[in-house]
Amino acid sequence: MSLRCSQTIPAVVLLILALVGILLLVLPAKEVKTPPENMYGIILDAGSSHTSMYIYKWPADKQNGTGIVTEHSKCHAKGGGISSYAGVRGGAAESLKACLEQAVKDIPKSRHHQTPLYLGATAGMRLLKKDNATESDRILKEVGSKLQSYPFKFKEAVILSGQQEGAYGWVTVNYLHENFAKYGFIGRWLNPGTETTGALDLGGASTQITFETPEKVEDSDNMMELRLYGQNYRLYTQSFLCYGQDQFLIKLMAHLITTQGVKPRVYHPCYPKRFNTSIKLGKDVFDSPCMENYRPPRFDPQMSVTVIGTGDYQNCLANIEKMFSFDSCSFSKCSFDGVSQPSVRGSFMAFSAFFFTHRYISSLSNITISSPRHMEAAIRHVCNMTISEMTKKTNQSEKYMKNVCAVSNFIQVLLMRGYGFNEFSLPSISFQEKVGGTSVGWALGYMLSLSNMVPAESFGLMKALPSGPWAGILFLFITLLLIAVGYLLIIYRNTRTGGGMV
Repeated sequence: MSLRCSQTIPAVVLLILALVGILLLVLPAKEVKTPPENMYGIILDAGSSHTSMYIYKWPADKQNGTGIVTEHSKCHAKGGGISSYAGVRGGAAESLKACLEQAVKDIPKSRHHQTPLYLGATAGMRLLKKDNATESDRILKEVGSKLQSYPFKFKEAVILSGQQEGAYGWVTVNYLHENFAKYGFIGRWLNPGTETTGALDLGGASTQITFETPEKVEDSDNMMELRLYGQNYRLYTQSFLCYGQDQFLIKLMAHLITTQGVKPRVYHPCYPKRFNTSIKLGKDVFDSPCMENYRPPRFDPQMSVTVIGTGDYQNCLANIEKMFSFDSCSFSKCSFDGVSQPSVRGSFMAFSAFFFTHRYISSLSNITISSPRHMEAAIRHVCNMTISEMTKKTNQSEKYMKNVCAVSNFIQVLLMRGYGFNEFSLPSISFQEKVGGTSVGWALGYMLSLSNMVPAESFGLMKALPSGPWAGILFLFITLLLIAVGYLLIIYRNTRTGGGMV
């Protein structure tokens, strides 16, 4: 009897231990919410001068239909923008290869097939399409085929309209300023209810202005409606093609050449005094599609012209003003060139070339620009400087410094006379390159809008233990239970057999 008990007790203890363990694991316990994996998106910003790739990520359980997007990584493609490969087969696609290979490494392999991939081309390709639609279509088809060869969810390679570029830049500005959603102290995303910020973008081939307005937008082409974080936004947006920094400088040169006559020498009032450079009439000036209204009927594209700077602020300003049309307007209010625009209101952020030019003006003049009067004084000071003074003070090359006076006056006319900023509204503009370490541009805004198209994933539920270890421990207890039951059955059978033999 004592022997039977000594054999049974360990088996019973093992049985009880297994039952208790299994009950502890399977009975209702506190469930822990675990966020799903991040979703990813890739935007290729194919600008007029270069292409940049931005990889964004956001939690798969999105906030009010729009992902809380952050920049994961970025890459700047070598070479010029894809439009610069016109006539060079395979060149545009090859220029993107290094950045796409980086994306393969930066995004978890498990998310590759779910990661949307977009290429958005801006003003450089808009100009090429205007000049040679067949070649622009060929380049888009070429880069599209390249993008499809990668393991991502390729969506499209398109040319963005100027209005889209402006609106998505506005989205980026307001997202980075947390005007759409802010993480509250209660641990949830909240709508802060603050006024939105207008966006001023100055690229190489175009410039954009976008802001929210309660006024009627008289031209439907200038209106865009967006829905973000559960809110609707009604925007005025306008893009001026050929008014980007690079194209405007070419237009200014063409204007000076045509007004002074096609001669071996041309005097440039916006270049520093005694500065001179040589240009070719074809590739440096009149080959651009923006030169339609300035191109002489007859000229030699290979003719070299020496450009001599005179550093004359007043003459520079006068020539730049002639390149805007402020007279014709078929609407109640216009900016310039007959384009409808409501009155500017609220705060604005100026980025891209606006920021860099503002920084040069401030550092060269040591004047804080807080009014139209200060702006004029600062630009006048810059236009009176020699090229050596400018390069020494900024440690920048002549390539950039020669154009500071011209671009500064262009921005002055654009903001004050074109967009209608005045002594009260000009101080509302902040000139910034980044917000919170993130560069400002249209790509982030584009990703925010496109993230509405990616299916949301709900929070997963798990026990306090992760699913793998929890299943393993449950298997162990079930094994112990089976061993205990089997051992008890053996003891019981042996007992019956022994009793029968007595």
